[in-house]
This record gives sequence, C-alpha cells and structure tokens, in this order.
Amino acid sequence: MRSLAQLVHNPLKAKLRAGDVVTSMIVRMARGPETSQLAASAGLDALYVDLEHSPLSLETTAIVCTAAWAAGVTPLVRLPNNDAGLIGRVLDVGAMGVIVPQVETAEDAQRAVEAALYPPLGHRSVSSTLPVLAYRNFPALQAAEHINAQMLVVAMIESEAGLDQCEQIAAVQGIDLLFVGTHDLSVQMGLAGAADPAPLNACIDRVVQAAKRHGKAVGLGGMAADPEAVAHWTSRGVQFISVGSDLGFVLQGATQAVRKIKAQG
Repeated sequence: MRSLAQLVHNPLKAKLRAGDVVTSMIVRMARGPETSQLAASAGLDALYVDLEHSPLSLETTAIVCTAAWAAGVTPLVRLPNNDAGLIGRVLDVGAMGVIVPQVETAEDAQRAVEAALYPPLGHRSVSSTLPVLAYRNFPALQAAEHINAQMLVVAMIESEAGLDQCEQIAAVQGIDLLFVGTHDLSVQMGLAGAADPAPLNACIDRVVQAAKRHGKAVGLGGMAADPEAVAHWTSRGVQFISVGSDLGFVLQGATQAVRKIKAQG
C-alpha cells in the first residue's frame, strides 16, 4: 500500500523544480476519463480543466482530475476568478494545482495561495475525503504538510496591470509559477496581430526575469502553434508550455482528415 508521501507526490512540481520543460493540455470538452488517459498516452505532464472558458461542471472536473491523477498526469484547474471557495472545491475533488487568472497584485497572489494551502500557510478547509489520498485517513496535520508541499499555485499574468506588478507577484511565497497568457496580454496592450513580435517578447521577458529573480517557474500559453517561439522561450528559461486544447486537437485532426480525402478526390 502506498505511503502518504507516495500518494500525494506531484511529478509536475518535481520536474519544474528540476528545471525540466513540461507540457500541459487544456481540457474544454471532455465529459469522461478518456481525455485524461489520452493525455498520458501522448506523454503530457499535466492537463488543466478550463473553468474560465468552458461550460464544464465541478462534477466533470472531478472525473477528469481523478482519472488524470491515476494515469500519472498532474491535474490542474484554471478558475474563472480568484475565488477562495471555488479553489477549495476544485482541490477537494482532485486537482493538485490551480491556475488563477488575472492576477494583478501581490495581494491577489497572496489570496490565491492562502485559499490553496492548509494552515499554517493558508486557510484551506480540511476534508476527510480526498481522492488524492485515495480516500484514506491520515493524521490531519501530517496530510496537510505533505499536500501543501506538493500543491502547485499558478498566477496568470495577462494584463498590463499584472505585468507592471510581476516582480511583486513573483515575490509572494507559495506562488510556484507565473503563467503568461499571451492572448489576453497582447489584446489588452494593443499588440494582437502585430507583425513585429518584439514588443510582446519584451513583455514576456519581463515576467521571465522577475520569476528568475525569485526562484519561480514560468509558463507560456498561446504560442504552441509557433515552434520557433517555443524554442526561443524554452531556451530562455520558460518551463511550462500549454500545447493546446482537447477541442482544438479534435478540430485539427478532423480538418486534416477531410482535406486529405478531398485532395485525393
């Protein structure tokens, strides 16, 4: 039987600490465990259920997260907002990390950390029925200490305000990763569709440098379709790459299949 440490070990967090580049998929259409198993077969390190940009329910979140954890893929959840109650609920149903959108101040980051971690580091409420513990009972303080050490708290930098405060956000104890949302950031700053990538690259570099100074990892979303950009940023220390969504992969595969058939007709 697995020990407490074995049950809650978060391979994604271990890889980030080791300096490895990791990949994650967005889940927006799954209703069962299949996507989690496919993520494992594809070699992904993580997936995140997107409650910000999908109609998925908390019940579906539980199914996807539990299946991912069993398959060796770290389950995360991107929240619609920085809500302490919802953070606690998604963690209780199986997520081992949260991605918090629109973090714009150190206070925003601190609020997310406190909601995600048990005392004395935070104020997450204790549940006795956790899937990450295989629903087994362990001494509460011991379980809390182990889970806190393995939890991943991600702050999204996707606005000009967040960019301006990225140094202060990176300094918050308990934040593990700064995740640059390039789509929202580029739209808000009037850079979307620009022929010259230099202004957006300068924004990303500000976040990378702030994270490095405080020993935090950096993630990047919205650039998986540009292999040269991914190679550029991973060579500069970006570790967490969002590779696309289940919805996008289905559409891409179907489109390619149809084009291939029609091209032969």
